[in-house]
Amino acid sequence: MKINRWLVVLGAVFVQVNLGAVYAWSLFNQPLVDTFGWAREDVVVTFSITIAVSALMTIFAGRLQDKIGPRWVATAGGVLLGIGLLLSSQATTLTEIYIYYGIIGGSGIGMTYVCPLSACVKWFPDKRGLISGIAVAGFGLGGFIFQPIIRFLIQNFGVSNTYFYLGIIYFVFVVAGAQLLRNPPAELEVASSSPTRRNEATQFSPTEMLKTYPFYLLWFMFLFGSMSGLMVISFAVDIGVDVFHLDSERAANAILVIALFNAAGRIVWGRISDRIGRLNTLMCVYGLTAITLLYMSLGIMNYPMFLATTSIMGFCFGGYLALYPSVTADYYGTKNLGINYGLMYQGYGISAFVGAFLVNLLPFQIAFIVAAVCCIAAIIMAKIIVHPVKMEKTTVLRKELVQD
Repeated sequence: MKINRWLVVLGAVFVQVNLGAVYAWSLFNQPLVDTFGWAREDVVVTFSITIAVSALMTIFAGRLQDKIGPRWVATAGGVLLGIGLLLSSQATTLTEIYIYYGIIGGSGIGMTYVCPLSACVKWFPDKRGLISGIAVAGFGLGGFIFQPIIRFLIQNFGVSNTYFYLGIIYFVFVVAGAQLLRNPPAELEVASSSPTRRNEATQFSPTEMLKTYPFYLLWFMFLFGSMSGLMVISFAVDIGVDVFHLDSERAANAILVIALFNAAGRIVWGRISDRIGRLNTLMCVYGLTAITLLYMSLGIMNYPMFLATTSIMGFCFGGYLALYPSVTADYYGTKNLGINYGLMYQGYGISAFVGAFLVNLLPFQIAFIVAAVCCIAAIIMAKIIVHPVKMEKTTVLRKELVQD
């Protein structure tokens, strides 16, 4: 059956909007504290567990969707996510929240997340940066769309019932969007995998990819960038209240602007990377992130500047999520993109714990400085990366010269 490739993009955005509601987690922090009397730092761990589990699940989901296609894998993920939220509505202990929302719900997110992304990159070999940005823009936009919905549900029905209603919403819309996901015909995949540019990747298996040093540099770069973004996103309301002395109502508006700029950043940075290159774009993103974090560490902002800086952080964070799928495809090919990006994505998953650890260990301002230094280190790492295909060609050329 002939498929319009833009329908695949539509399905991808549809799915990702619902998955991206996870970025509105900070809205749950205080209601859970007020309802159950739990410590805030323990409640926030739920978000870290969700991100880490979802990242781990992308390895399994990536390999599976490479074999059977994205439709059924994403459908299974939508079912799992819905079940996790429905069970969360019955939770009365932190352990239950960790299991139901963090592990089961996080598994559903991870099962689904990689499917639309991998499919879209394969359908658009000529616009990898832009299309991966669009494919994940919905994930960033999810927090913007669901923020007022979650606040309304919590205020009117309580935090537990909110999980119940969200579980139904996620189940219906993720499963519906998953039905539009398809891999392209074999001939298009072959074309997209053919070396057409000097820096086009050959096809690396996961084992071959793990033997190349650029993977590890990129992995740590991904960790540093996403750690910086998640540190602000997951604690946005708390930063506004504790650091800049805002009331919780105004501080919660940061979630809206972060989500909006997060989505915009994924498209804009992806488009820019198609023009000036992935690593050049990443260096710009890391530089802007570092400057913003250093400014935030001063702790002297008013409300408009609080929204402005959190917007910039959301904009830059979106760039990391948009660019690394394309970088993985550029360096290691599209044949095994699902599993390969699943491995690269682990940097993102671990970053949720690293960011939360820094915030719990250090005052916000010091944690911002540490994250800024990590971003500067990522810029240096980007400068020394050599393309793995170029390394292979260099080795072959040297052998030919020796033989001559």
